[in-house]
Amino acid sequence: MNIREDAREIICEAIKAVLPESSTKEALDGIESQGAIRIIAIGKAAWRMAWAARESLQNRISGGIVITKYQHSQGDITGFEIIEAGHPIPDNNTIRATMRAIRMVEDIKSKDLLLFLVSGGGSSLFELPDGKVTLEELITITDQLVKSGASISEINAVRKHLSQVKGGRFAEMVRPARIFTLALSDVLGDRPDTIASGPTFPDSTTCEEALAVIKKYQIVISSEALDALKRETPKHLDNVTTKIIGNLSLACKAAAQTAENLGYNTTIATTTLDCEAREAGAFLSAVAREIISRDRPLPKPCAIIAGGETIVHVKGKGLGGRNQELALSAARGIEGLNNIIIASAATDGTDGPTDAAGGIVDGESIKRMKEQGYNAEDMLRNNDAYRALEAAGDLLKTGPTGTNVNDLTILLCR
Repeated sequence: MNIREDAREIICEAIKAVLPESSTKEALDGIESQGAIRIIAIGKAAWRMAWAARESLQNRISGGIVITKYQHSQGDITGFEIIEAGHPIPDNNTIRATMRAIRMVEDIKSKDLLLFLVSGGGSSLFELPDGKVTLEELITITDQLVKSGASISEINAVRKHLSQVKGGRFAEMVRPARIFTLALSDVLGDRPDTIASGPTFPDSTTCEEALAVIKKYQIVISSEALDALKRETPKHLDNVTTKIIGNLSLACKAAAQTAENLGYNTTIATTTLDCEAREAGAFLSAVAREIISRDRPLPKPCAIIAGGETIVHVKGKGLGGRNQELALSAARGIEGLNNIIIASAATDGTDGPTDAAGGIVDGESIKRMKEQGYNAEDMLRNNDAYRALEAAGDLLKTGPTGTNVNDLTILLCR
């Protein structure tokens, strides 16, 4: 295989390692309940997790609902209602699905068990605004935060205090029945209260912190939203058990093992990459130049693996996502170099509001863009990485993967 094919295989194997079926089944082995077992699955991996639960528990399940992103369902699951809804922006289907989930637990008994299966994307897919806050304002606030470059933890701190179901509030609705939460982590540090904004986990963020985020990024909000932000979330829940069944570390380990099997000297540089996407791309290209000229930090052939979730300050009107912006930025720094590949991909298969998982660039990428009439600097300035990479033939497309554990970035050098 050539170096580009190697990069694709490494990413593919990393994604396979964090598909949730086997880990869900393993976590449910020996599970017991004196009453009925009901299941609510939310997030981009919700269908796969629910399918695995059905395979494990069979007729012990008394009812279930799957709430996932559009085009992420893979068909019917016996005993489950499946609803697709908006991501990354909640929509009317989000509200409808969340209300269906609430109704499903209204008559739950103390001896019953709720199996709550949660994965990345749940913050958008499982939502019911608090008080007089409208869905439209919630969307506007979230959009302002995203475009301001707020971190996912900052965004979730605000969303939890604007929601009837986030930040442990859904667990309060289910009390005194028990909840067993299985979480596929898409947040750095695997904090359960941050994954999908923690509907069934005590919230570590406070009203003061949420208000500070609004002030920090100068977000415009209504008096109704301000009142909601002042209502505190649960800080203690005694009816919930939580288990993390997959995360970015597992994906990076699988990527590293695959790279080693392909003959590369390999290291995992970090699993907590969280800087600006274009800064990460510039840094990785600098590492590539160091490898080419001085054979360090690893001798050729080598693979540098990095995982995390970068941010983008959106100032332009173009199309793209953080992985595409990272790749386009990196392409500038490796222009003209041979035997170098830098690839960055969202493990869920969708990077930003696009149909690409990310980008994969080499020393000829900038040349191919120029031949199509595109200037990389201009495209970055307009946050238009998708069109630049598309012109160069450097978009990385996987389709929806059915999992979600942040982003994976790979530097290969022969």
